[in-house]
Amino acid sequence: MTGQHNTIRILIPLKLRKKNGRPKLMVPASCSPSADRTQDPHILRAIGQAWSWRRRMEAGEFATIKELGESVGLAERYVSRQLRLAYLAPEVLKLLTCAREAPAISLRDLSNLSTATWQEQVERAFR
Repeated sequence: MTGQHNTIRILIPLKLRKKNGRPKLMVPASCSPSADRTQDPHILRAIGQAWSWRRRMEAGEFATIKELGESVGLAERYVSRQLRLAYLAPEVLKLLTCAREAPAISLRDLSNLSTATWQEQVERAFR
């Protein structure tokens, strides 16, 4: 892991609540969603899951993605691809979660954006 001075910490103010027995991401009251609310719930769920997995890996619960995949019962390749969502630019995450903007690309393409610069991510995700 990198030292504390080399780490960028991003906090996303989301709360997880259960509604009808299913987890639901709750955004803070200070965030105003877009009028049409066209956001796909699968994207929000995938981002929440990716951040949960990232926290668990950073806490040392799992040493590798393979161990994490075995623990959650999913293929290593799928977990690896979904985990990339936790490394998106803060502006992209804000637009997806708080503003509920719908991306112009698929969830799979969104996960591949993590290797681009933060500015490129915003431009490519919301063309």
